[in-house]
Order: sequence, then C-alpha cells, then structure tokens
Amino acid sequence: MKGGAVIEQLALVRSACFDKTGTLTQGRPELVEVRAAPGVEEHDLLRLAASAEQYSSHVLADGIRRAAHERSIPLSSATRASEVATNGVTAVIEGREVVVGKPGYVAGLTPDMEPATLAPGQAAAYVAIDGRFAGALILADAARPESAEVVAWLRRHGVARIAMLTGDARATAASIAATVGIDDVHADLLPAEKVHLAAGLRPRPTMMVGDGVNDAPVLAAADIGVAMGARGATAAGDAADVVILVDSLAKVAEAVAIGRHTVRVALTAIWIGIGLSLGLMIVAMTGVIPAVGGALIQELVDLATILYALRALRGPTSGLMPSPRASSVA
Repeated sequence: MKGGAVIEQLALVRSACFDKTGTLTQGRPELVEVRAAPGVEEHDLLRLAASAEQYSSHVLADGIRRAAHERSIPLSSATRASEVATNGVTAVIEGREVVVGKPGYVAGLTPDMEPATLAPGQAAAYVAIDGRFAGALILADAARPESAEVVAWLRRHGVARIAMLTGDARATAASIAATVGIDDVHADLLPAEKVHLAAGLRPRPTMMVGDGVNDAPVLAAADIGVAMGARGATAAGDAADVVILVDSLAKVAEAVAIGRHTVRVALTAIWIGIGLSLGLMIVAMTGVIPAVGGALIQELVDLATILYALRALRGPTSGLMPSPRASSVA
C-alpha cells in the first residue's frame, strides 16, 4: 500500500470495478479449438496467427503462442508488425499480411468475417490473411476459484456497487460475470472508455482492480487502483495505489479489511487520548496534580495512546477469506 492516504481510502470504499482477464479469471487462456475457414488448413492458421501474436501484449496472444509451442509448430518472424491496443495485431509474415484480433477489428478489415458461436467462458481471436477471413481460434479462461467469494465478501462489507469493465466480447464477459456474481457488466470497452466509466461510477470512493499494461490508465483514474502484480505488470503496478504481490484475488478483500481495521484502531486511539487528557485536565484544575506530575502523566497518556494504536499491526482478526497461498499485500 503506497501511503497512509491509501489505507484511509480503502476503509471508505463503496464501489468496486474489476477487469476480467487475469483479474477475475486465471489469466491463462487455453486454446480449445481451431476453426479454419474453408480452404484454410488448421495448421497454417495457427502457425501464422501465433507468428503474428509474437508482437502482441494481449493475454489471449500468450495462449495462442503457447498452443503453437505445445504442438511443436515453428513460428516465423515478421518483416513488419503493429498492434492496436486491446483490438488486435497486424503483421507481415512470409510476405502475407496476417491480422489477429477482436471481431470488430477484423471485420473492419475483412467484410466476409463470420462470428463464432462460443460456449460460456470462451473467447475468440479472429484471423484474416491477405484481406480474407481465415478462421477463429477459440480459447477458454476459467474464473479464479476465489473470485465469487471475493465479490460476495465485498458486498457483505458495505461495497454497494460492483461492476466488470472489460474489453472482451459481451457474451464472454457475461458468462464470467454470472459465475462470480456480478450483474453490472460493461464489455467491448477501449481503455479510454474504461477510464470514463470508472471516473463516473457512484457511490464513491471507487476501487479498480486490474492487471496488464492496458489497465494502467484506469487504475490511475480510480480513487483506489489495485494491481495484480504477481506476473510482472510493471505499468499497472506503477499506476496503482495497492499492488498484490501474489496471484490471488483474495488479497483484495484482505486489503480492504486491513484499511478498515487500521482506521478503526486509529480513531479509537485518538478518542482514548482525548478522553484521558480531558479527564486529567479537569482533575488538574482542582490543584491536586502539580505541574511536574501533570507533565509526566501526560506522557503516560501519550504512551497509552501509542500502545493502543500499535494494535493496527496485528491486522484484522476476523472476516477474512482464506487465501490459496501464503502471501502479503505490499
């Protein structure tokens, strides 16, 4: 946690936004099917798509590259490549222009694109080769086992609104949202749209939880940005107020609990100090306590207040969910 002000904001959080991939889900999509268009070989489709995805930072790109590696498919280097953040990548592979990305991005370049039918929890990366639709790669990324419990814990502890903000397709987002218990879903978003929605979410303060380079702007725009930093998302970690150092969403609930416990202990310590000081001042007005004795007693009052405030170091003693791994919030 980057400072005392962050702890105070966590104690007051009333709205929470979650990215989907790598935050509510495990962030390790697995290729489950290669759907090649007529006249295109599945092997060639995966090989060219994975070669192009070498130049993408999207989490689905990692799943496609990993699938090609597991099938011992050699990848080729591009002579030219460019990526449109959150939308897709275009690369010239072996003299052929390969486009891999979201349906809207590929459809804008390939009018004959055919949307894929997806099962719950699946996502598709669409591929075009030399301006023609070549097929789709179907990937599945399951929800984290702790995601539903984190969402339920936040609701039980006064977070009035919980939303999902994701750039993924609505059908995929809705499936994961239903699994984890979120009914406020905003899908097909660009980074700028995420920032706008997070800034307008009510009631405040708002906490945004995400990972990856594309989440850095919205983490910075939220009242409290929480980055899942276990996988080295440096940009997101730099922009966030809280960084989770292990791959567990349960630490989000623990961070909120720590904030509330710390503020509660601090306020109690303040009132203890004020109460003791007022009581001793009234007694001192009778002349019973000499000046030197009063000064020493005031030091004891300060010491008692400090010792009580140290209870914050123990952390919250109840209400936390078990984490799948021993870890810490930094």
